[in-house]
Amino acid sequence: MAIHPSEFSWNNLTSLPNLLTYARVLSIPVILFTLTTPVSGSSYNIAFVLFGLASITDYLDGILARRHNQVTSVGKLLDPLADKLLTSGVLIMLVGLGKLSGWVVFLVIGREMIITGLRSIAATHGLVLDASRMGKNKMISQIVAILFLLLYIPGINGFLDGVGTLSLWVAVVLGYWSAADYFVDFYHKAVSLNAAPEPSEIGRI
Repeated sequence: MAIHPSEFSWNNLTSLPNLLTYARVLSIPVILFTLTTPVSGSSYNIAFVLFGLASITDYLDGILARRHNQVTSVGKLLDPLADKLLTSGVLIMLVGLGKLSGWVVFLVIGREMIITGLRSIAATHGLVLDASRMGKNKMISQIVAILFLLLYIPGINGFLDGVGTLSLWVAVVLGYWSAADYFVDFYHKAVSLNAAPEPSEIGRI
């Protein structure tokens, strides 16, 4: 399907949902910089606030885009990309800070790459794999995990890190559970597509 030139008009590019997405993208290097060693308690809390605000913009831009009919191709591209860059970047930094083990983060990022690849394959065949409820719950668990891991409160930091790590494991389980749902959804839609009669065949009926 061709993209209409109006998709890249100034009004669309500067719509409020897209501006919120741009802000989230721009916040990524700032958050990662605050987590560059040496890191103090203040640095963790600054990253906590910035990541929390970025996560709120992720929630708001989708609602505003749908409510005001401002869903654009730019938004469809940048919104999920910003989410993945933000969460992946922070998780990788937390590995370097000793808060997480590398292989757990590998499981999280690996799942995202698998689903992105599956969606790309589906798109080439004109199929759309909608976000599942399980996938949304995975994202919420992931955000909660990162927030707990970033928050620095002397005296209870071990507890906060424990809750964050547990929440990330919940996100991993939900992530691969939802990944299985995506593959099942893709399979059923692909079978239905292959079973549909060709236009020439319909004309002969």
